[in-house]
Amino acid sequence: MKRREVVLLIDGEHYPAVVARAVAELRADGTEPVVALLVGGGEKLGQSALEIGVPVEMAMDDPEARLAAAIERHGALKVVDISDEPVLDYAARCRLASVALYKGAEYVGAGFRFTPASMPDLPVPSIGVIGTGKRTGKTAVGGSIARILGEAGRNPVVVAMGRGGPAEPDVITEPASLDAAALVERVERGQHAASDYIEDAMMGGVPTVGAWRAGGGLAGNVAHTNYPAAIEKALELEPGILVLEGSGSALPPARWDAGVLIVNAQVDPAYLRGYFGLYRVLLSDLVVLTMAEDSTDPAQLAAVEDCIRSTTLKSPRILRTIFRPHPLEQISGKKVWFATTAPPKAGEVLKQHLQDEHGATIVGMSHSLGDRQRLKEELLASDEAEVILVEVKAAAIDVVARFAADNQKPVVFVDNRPICLGADENAFKASVIEMADLAASRRKA
Repeated sequence: MKRREVVLLIDGEHYPAVVARAVAELRADGTEPVVALLVGGGEKLGQSALEIGVPVEMAMDDPEARLAAAIERHGALKVVDISDEPVLDYAARCRLASVALYKGAEYVGAGFRFTPASMPDLPVPSIGVIGTGKRTGKTAVGGSIARILGEAGRNPVVVAMGRGGPAEPDVITEPASLDAAALVERVERGQHAASDYIEDAMMGGVPTVGAWRAGGGLAGNVAHTNYPAAIEKALELEPGILVLEGSGSALPPARWDAGVLIVNAQVDPAYLRGYFGLYRVLLSDLVVLTMAEDSTDPAQLAAVEDCIRSTTLKSPRILRTIFRPHPLEQISGKKVWFATTAPPKAGEVLKQHLQDEHGATIVGMSHSLGDRQRLKEELLASDEAEVILVEVKAAAIDVVARFAADNQKPVVFVDNRPICLGADENAFKASVIEMADLAASRRKA
């Protein structure tokens, strides 16, 4: 039987002789602990020698860095945790599991197992665009990344997956053909016409391939998807760089060369510090903090950024950003009714931006794109509008665009573009180009 070399996590709340028995049982089961990291605790230490049948290293000062180094040094593919509360609480365990997964090792313990996703290498440079969950603005950022790379002549292709994605990979090579009529036609064929890949194509203006996915694990694994087939379709387009977009908190099942993590500034810091927030930070080189409005509590922003910087293993760059609507067609001088996924508290800011920057008169707004029944009711108040303005989200096509067509009103789609705060107005663009260059250099290496 082939023996499986593992890194062991132990604590000083267990008597050394008990840990030695556990090591013996692991060996009898075909597992070979090559090193044990003492991650804390000391109640049972000092009564007898710390002899457990495997070399022990002190890891109390920085367990995460010590674990990463041990996995690398021994080439271990598994971490076995036989510690317990109170030395490793739930958050600390999830952070160590994040480190193990980041290093490509499985993390197992009493009644739990976290396994690295299968993430094959790709033949061209790639940027992963991932989020901590739904409604972070990930797709808006992904579309902006694609647009910037396209304008820079990098020949990008986006591969995106969603819970409403197509049964077979859908290749969009002519984004300009996606007008309201074409999208309503997709709805008539039973398709989800506001899926993330469609938004990416429209806002990025670059070739895009759509995939579906179902189920998501705590560490971002996807239960079922046709994403690998979508990547194959994307590679047939001979891209200069791939933009691999996740879905909600789910990660794209492919290895990327440079990572961009999207974090809502309003996120609970505990969610980012514990659970598997650290894993997503470790996979990223740039963190885009979205919705960091002036009204955001400075202590909240500081707490979120502290969580992002809470490990010695990685120090990604952080950009504070806000979203502002950018209509894809002129709406100056028009009376406009606007539908958005933004919360009501953002309504006045968005309204003022559309009036000041785009010359529109906002005669009505809805924040109910995710609530079809309420959205239908609110649309009845749009009689005065000359133009219906809407994000490509949720019920944008099957409800809003259909309503506009039935009432002979033109539809204009809106892009939510990230704007950096406290930095040069070109900071976001410069960061995207930097990520592309980083991806290319790592691919060459």
